[in-house]
Amino acid sequence: MHRTNLDKEMLRAGRTETLTVSRISEYGIYLADEEHQEVLLPNRYTSLSDKIGDKKEVFIYHDSEDRLVATTETPRLKAGEAGFLRVVDKTPHGAFLDWGLHGKDLFLPNRNQQGGVLVGHEYLVYLYEDDITGRCVATEKLKAFVNNELISVKPREQVTILVASESPIGFRVVVNNRHWGMIYRNQIFQPVAVGDRLTAYVARITDDNRIDISLQQSGLAQVKDSAEVLLRLLRENNGVIPLNDDSDPEEVRSLTRMSKKIFKRSLGMLLKRGLVETGPNGTKLKEDKTL
Repeated sequence: MHRTNLDKEMLRAGRTETLTVSRISEYGIYLADEEHQEVLLPNRYTSLSDKIGDKKEVFIYHDSEDRLVATTETPRLKAGEAGFLRVVDKTPHGAFLDWGLHGKDLFLPNRNQQGGVLVGHEYLVYLYEDDITGRCVATEKLKAFVNNELISVKPREQVTILVASESPIGFRVVVNNRHWGMIYRNQIFQPVAVGDRLTAYVARITDDNRIDISLQQSGLAQVKDSAEVLLRLLRENNGVIPLNDDSDPEEVRSLTRMSKKIFKRSLGMLLKRGLVETGPNGTKLKEDKTL
């Protein structure tokens, strides 16, 4: 379903492009790329200040009459991305999803569904460009696009994740729109919900290509980030928080969204730098400094 037979320079649906105003018509303004290929930006998205030569960032897609057009709206998904979209209509041939574009929904053909969908419900889909028509299409069958056959990330790398599903052991996530990963429940120190898009880090890649994900950096970088969080908490609470080395792990987690281990290491960094002092009632900011 990848479009390998197309010229890479062509204007293609599902992508954001920065184009130049080439001419103005009664229907809107025409935008051109470096190859002088044009696409219409309808009047709805233009202003009287638009003039020839201006640069505009637009999203390209096919309108209801199957013409390639531009919009200044931002869709909920672009080509090559996975996400949750809501079903707004169904036909004998498939379903239509709310894509976030005015007057244009995203098609989810019957052949791309996993056991049928219900209007009003959200489903995890991947948006790809159809081989034959070039149109943007959704699929619930992610295997061809999201898999761990050839891993493209490495340990400690910062990634973007989409929380796909919840299980007793944690959350299954889509990593960089390309791989499956897992965040284990005992490693979560902040609210997480299905559908969230988050910045995360690759904690480990196993021999069988499973990817373990962490919401915190590892090593010194994590400790420094967490120390800055502690400083911010202190400043937001009049220089005092009711936590010290002896605090209960759950109390630490609730207030700081850190593990007890990271809290102690971060507190140690602040103590070493003379920024805080601790006592039986908690931790106190000595002076308003930064790391």
